[in-house]
Amino acid sequence: MWRMLDKIKDFVIYDADKEFYAKVFPDSVDRKDLMRLRRMYSSDLPSVMAIENANYQFPWEEDIFRDCFKANYHCWVCEEQDIVLGYCILSMAVGEAHVLNICVAPAEQRQGIGRKMLEHLIETARGKAETMFLEVRPTNTYAIALYEDMGFNEIGVRKGYYKTEHGREDALMLALQIF
Repeated sequence: MWRMLDKIKDFVIYDADKEFYAKVFPDSVDRKDLMRLRRMYSSDLPSVMAIENANYQFPWEEDIFRDCFKANYHCWVCEEQDIVLGYCILSMAVGEAHVLNICVAPAEQRQGIGRKMLEHLIETARGKAETMFLEVRPTNTYAIALYEDMGFNEIGVRKGYYKTEHGREDALMLALQIF
Protein backbone atom coordinates (compact mmCIF):
# COMPACT_ATOMS: atom_id res chain seq x y z
CA MET A 1 0.00 0.00 0.00
CA TRP A 2 2.74 2.49 0.97
CA ARG A 3 4.70 1.72 -2.19
CA MET A 4 1.65 2.59 -4.27
CA LEU A 5 1.29 5.89 -2.38
CA ASP A 6 4.98 6.63 -2.91
CA LYS A 7 4.56 6.03 -6.63
CA ILE A 8 1.58 8.39 -6.72
CA LYS A 9 3.55 10.98 -4.73
CA ASP A 10 6.45 10.63 -7.18
CA PHE A 11 4.04 11.22 -10.05
CA VAL A 12 2.54 14.48 -8.73
CA ILE A 13 3.94 16.87 -6.15
CA TYR A 14 0.91 18.82 -4.99
CA ASP A 15 -0.91 19.67 -1.78
CA ALA A 16 -4.71 19.90 -2.22
CA ASP A 17 -5.11 21.43 1.26
CA LYS A 18 -3.29 24.54 0.08
CA GLU A 19 -5.73 24.95 -2.78
CA PHE A 20 -8.63 24.67 -0.33
CA TYR A 21 -7.13 27.27 2.01
CA ALA A 22 -6.41 29.57 -0.92
CA LYS A 23 -10.11 29.53 -1.81
CA VAL A 24 -11.34 30.00 1.75
CA PHE A 25 -8.54 32.29 3.01
CA PRO A 26 -7.01 33.88 -0.12
CA ASP A 27 -4.24 35.73 1.72
CA SER A 28 -3.10 32.65 3.65
CA VAL A 29 -1.33 30.87 0.78
CA ASP A 30 1.46 32.07 -1.46
CA ARG A 31 1.00 31.66 -5.23
CA LYS A 32 4.16 29.57 -5.39
CA ASP A 33 2.56 27.07 -3.02
CA LEU A 34 -0.36 26.59 -5.40
CA MET A 35 1.86 25.60 -8.29
CA ARG A 36 2.39 21.91 -8.75
CA LEU A 37 5.21 19.92 -10.20
CA ARG A 38 4.37 16.85 -12.21
CA ARG A 39 6.06 14.59 -14.70
CA MET A 40 6.26 15.97 -18.21
CA TYR A 41 4.34 14.14 -20.94
CA SER A 42 4.55 14.26 -24.72
CA SER A 43 1.27 16.16 -24.63
CA ASP A 44 3.09 18.96 -22.75
CA LEU A 45 5.56 19.49 -25.58
CA PRO A 46 3.59 22.26 -27.37
CA SER A 47 3.61 24.33 -24.15
CA VAL A 48 7.20 23.39 -23.36
CA MET A 49 8.34 24.28 -26.88
CA ALA A 50 6.55 27.65 -26.70
CA ILE A 51 8.47 28.46 -23.49
CA GLU A 52 11.74 27.13 -24.94
CA ASN A 53 11.35 29.18 -28.13
CA ALA A 54 10.42 32.33 -26.21
CA ASN A 55 13.55 32.09 -24.05
CA TYR A 56 16.32 31.03 -26.38
CA GLN A 57 17.67 32.31 -29.65
CA PHE A 58 18.87 28.76 -30.35
CA PRO A 59 16.29 26.56 -28.60
CA TRP A 60 16.27 22.81 -28.21
CA GLU A 61 14.34 21.00 -30.93
CA GLU A 62 11.34 18.87 -29.95
CA ASP A 63 13.35 15.73 -30.75
CA ILE A 64 15.77 16.55 -27.93
CA PHE A 65 12.90 16.55 -25.43
CA ARG A 66 11.66 13.26 -26.86
CA ASP A 67 15.17 11.82 -26.47
CA CYS A 68 15.09 12.90 -22.81
CA PHE A 69 11.90 10.85 -22.37
CA LYS A 70 13.52 7.84 -24.04
CA ALA A 71 16.59 8.13 -21.82
CA ASN A 72 14.31 8.14 -18.74
CA TYR A 73 15.62 11.51 -17.57
CA HIS A 74 13.63 13.22 -14.86
CA CYS A 75 11.40 15.58 -16.89
CA TRP A 76 9.03 17.83 -14.95
CA VAL A 77 6.68 20.72 -15.60
CA CYS A 78 5.54 23.33 -13.13
CA GLU A 79 1.94 24.30 -13.68
CA GLU A 80 -0.78 26.45 -12.20
CA GLN A 81 -4.40 25.74 -13.07
CA ASP A 82 -3.31 23.43 -15.91
CA ILE A 83 -1.08 26.08 -17.50
CA VAL A 84 2.58 25.11 -17.87
CA LEU A 85 4.74 27.89 -16.40
CA GLY A 86 8.10 26.17 -16.70
CA TYR A 87 9.92 22.87 -17.00
CA CYS A 88 13.10 21.19 -15.86
CA ILE A 89 15.11 18.15 -16.89
CA LEU A 90 17.62 16.22 -14.80
CA SER A 91 19.86 13.32 -15.71
CA MET A 92 21.46 11.11 -13.07
CA ALA A 93 24.19 8.51 -13.39
CA VAL A 94 27.11 7.18 -11.39
CA GLY A 95 26.56 9.40 -8.35
CA GLU A 96 26.17 12.58 -10.38
CA ALA A 97 23.14 14.66 -11.29
CA HIS A 98 23.14 17.11 -14.19
CA VAL A 99 20.54 19.83 -14.69
CA LEU A 100 20.10 19.71 -18.45
CA ASN A 101 17.46 22.39 -18.76
CA ILE A 102 15.44 24.59 -16.45
CA CYS A 103 13.26 27.22 -18.04
CA VAL A 104 10.39 29.51 -17.03
CA ALA A 105 7.94 31.33 -19.31
CA PRO A 106 9.19 34.92 -19.75
CA ALA A 107 6.06 36.49 -18.23
CA GLU A 108 6.47 34.27 -15.14
CA GLN A 109 10.18 34.78 -14.46
CA ARG A 110 11.53 36.10 -11.14
CA GLN A 111 8.46 34.86 -9.25
CA GLY A 112 10.01 31.82 -7.55
CA ILE A 113 9.15 29.21 -10.18
CA GLY A 114 12.76 28.49 -11.14
CA ARG A 115 13.66 28.17 -7.45
CA LYS A 116 10.75 25.80 -6.85
CA MET A 117 11.85 23.58 -9.73
CA LEU A 118 15.51 23.66 -8.71
CA GLU A 119 14.61 22.74 -5.12
CA HIS A 120 12.63 19.82 -6.51
CA LEU A 121 15.54 18.66 -8.67
CA ILE A 122 17.89 18.82 -5.68
CA GLU A 123 15.48 16.73 -3.59
CA THR A 124 15.07 14.29 -6.48
CA ALA A 125 18.84 13.80 -6.61
CA ARG A 126 19.41 13.70 -2.85
CA GLY A 127 20.46 10.23 -1.78
CA LYS A 128 21.07 9.18 -5.39
CA ALA A 129 23.85 11.60 -6.34
CA GLU A 130 26.68 13.26 -4.47
CA THR A 131 27.09 16.24 -6.79
CA MET A 132 24.76 18.21 -9.04
CA PHE A 133 26.19 20.01 -12.07
CA LEU A 134 24.87 22.59 -14.51
CA GLU A 135 26.06 25.06 -17.14
CA VAL A 136 24.86 28.64 -17.41
CA ARG A 137 25.62 31.58 -19.68
CA PRO A 138 27.74 34.22 -17.89
CA THR A 139 25.25 36.80 -19.19
CA ASN A 140 22.34 35.08 -17.39
CA THR A 141 22.84 37.03 -14.17
CA TYR A 142 19.43 36.20 -12.68
CA ALA A 143 20.02 32.45 -13.04
CA ILE A 144 23.55 32.76 -11.64
CA ALA A 145 22.19 34.63 -8.61
CA LEU A 146 19.61 31.87 -8.03
CA TYR A 147 22.20 29.10 -8.36
CA GLU A 148 24.62 30.83 -6.00
CA ASP A 149 21.80 31.43 -3.51
CA MET A 150 21.01 27.70 -3.66
CA GLY A 151 24.64 26.85 -2.85
CA PHE A 152 26.13 26.17 -6.29
CA ASN A 153 29.78 27.12 -6.81
CA GLU A 154 31.66 27.85 -10.02
CA ILE A 155 34.03 25.02 -10.87
CA GLY A 156 35.14 25.95 -14.37
CA VAL A 157 34.37 27.31 -17.80
CA ARG A 158 33.38 25.47 -20.97
CA LYS A 159 34.82 27.47 -23.85
CA GLY A 160 32.47 28.15 -26.76
CA TYR A 161 29.68 26.05 -25.24
CA TYR A 162 26.66 28.11 -26.33
CA LYS A 163 25.83 29.15 -29.87
CA THR A 164 25.18 32.88 -30.35
CA GLU A 165 24.22 35.10 -33.23
CA HIS A 166 27.87 36.13 -33.66
CA GLY A 167 29.69 32.90 -32.83
CA ARG A 168 29.97 31.10 -29.49
CA GLU A 169 29.70 32.01 -25.81
CA ASP A 170 31.40 30.29 -22.90
CA ALA A 171 29.44 28.53 -20.18
CA LEU A 172 30.10 28.73 -16.48
CA MET A 173 30.18 25.28 -14.92
CA LEU A 174 28.57 25.14 -11.48
CA ALA A 175 28.36 22.35 -8.94
CA LEU A 176 26.49 21.66 -5.72
CA GLN A 177 27.45 19.02 -3.18
CA ILE A 178 24.30 17.12 -2.16
CA PHE A 179 24.28 15.61 1.31
